[in-house]
Amino acid sequence: MSWVANVMISADASDAENVEALSQWLREEAPRREQPGVSGVGFLTHTTDGESRWGGWKWPECSVWAGALNHADLEALRQRVAECPWQEPNAVQLFVMDQEESFFRLWMIRAGELRQFAPLEPAEEDAGFYRRWGDWSADGPGAGA
Repeated sequence: MSWVANVMISADASDAENVEALSQWLREEAPRREQPGVSGVGFLTHTTDGESRWGGWKWPECSVWAGALNHADLEALRQRVAECPWQEPNAVQLFVMDQEESFFRLWMIRAGELRQFAPLEPAEEDAGFYRRWGDWSADGPGAGA
């Protein structure tokens, strides 16, 4: 059985080597969630290189790497990102959506610390997080339908 975490990292172009090193760590050394002694969870691919498949008429003007990681210990991933010797740490953005989550969590480095910025709530476990069209308030989407 698989447990997938969708991960994207955006960093300054000067930090491409750091992201490539992070990807190599994910491939070979990253610990697996609840599987002591097992390592390797996947890797990251540069999605904004010359072969970009983004929509629109322009090429992206950012550097983004992404991967679908298998059984990744996400705390270890965040720790590794926090400890990396980034050239431009304020430009680093880590987006993580673990399996059974419905949105990405955004982590950024500020004052030398990796911090979660948004969103903090509501969480998928909160009552009312999932609403169907018939559950919207009278002034919300679907009103008058």
